[in-house]
Order: sequence, then structure tokens, then C-alpha cells
Amino acid sequence: MKNILCRSFFTIVTFACSARAQSLARPIPVEKAPVLPAHINAKVEEIKSNADKLMRRMKYSDAIQGYWRAYDLLPNPKQNWRQTTHLLAAIGEANFLVGNYEACRDNLSLAMYSPGAIGTPTIHLRLGACQYELGNMDRAADELARAYILAGKSIFKERDQKYLTFVKTKLLPPPGGWPDGW
Repeated sequence: MKNILCRSFFTIVTFACSARAQSLARPIPVEKAPVLPAHINAKVEEIKSNADKLMRRMKYSDAIQGYWRAYDLLPNPKQNWRQTTHLLAAIGEANFLVGNYEACRDNLSLAMYSPGAIGTPTIHLRLGACQYELGNMDRAADELARAYILAGKSIFKERDQKYLTFVKTKLLPPPGGWPDGW
């Protein structure tokens, strides 16, 4: 676990420095993201698929290592590739499931600089849950509200209901109350 946390910190520092050097203000829109060369994409997808299988078998630490191997294959600047979003989201999810909320927060925050992450309800939901578990309630409310507004209450269906209950205490209902399904 310590090795994984150190890896996360090192990656975040490297990524942040790279982003600053490029004056990264916001991620590349997903439709403008470059296409990864086919031979690299094939290898990344193969490794990611194996890591996904480990996740389904609840071997989260092994899955994290697999996702990092796939991430390492991405050319620099890593934040430009769509695959970065998916890999960091998967790493964040696995971090959450092992209770490493700091690493989850860090990896999902990092994913937000990659194409397609902002506005993805599942990423906002998990980032909000991490912030909640870390006691960062203002950040938790912000991220959980984004998930709720983007996807409605159904996104909370298979999650701990404390997150839905919490976010509903932070949002004013629309005139006439919450619609059915919200």
C-alpha cells in the first residue's frame, strides 16, 4: 500500500509540474483530444482489461498496479489522452475501495485535467465521496452536487445513501419541489 501511495504522490507532482509548464488552464475537450497511436492503444487496452478483471475479483491493489503500468505507456504530456481519464478514474475507484481516500482524491483530482473528466457523473460522485470520507465537506458537497445534477438520484442507487442524503441537505429544491426520480 505504501508503494502505491508513493507512486500516486510522485505521479501527481510530475503531472502537476508538467501541467504548469504548459500553462494548463483546462483540459482539452474530448472531441479535440489526440488519438493515441494504435500500437500503444492496443497495449494500454490489453493491460487495462487485465486490471479490470482484477477489479471484478476484488484484487484492488493488483488492479492499481496494472492501471499504473498502462498509464506508464502513455506518451507525454499524459493529460492530453482520453485514456488518462479512464485510467486515473479506475485507479481512484480502486483506491476508494481499499479505503485509501487520500490517493483516491488525488488521482481523481488529477483526472479532472484530462479530456472528458469534467462533467462525468461517476467521477464527480466518487471524488465527492472521497472528500466526504476525508471530512472536506464543502468539496464533497460541490462534487456530489455535480453528480446529482448531471445524473439524478439514480447514480446514488448502488452507493452508500449517506452521500445522497448529505448532498440533498446542501441543495435548495427547485420551485415546486424535487421532481420524481430526483
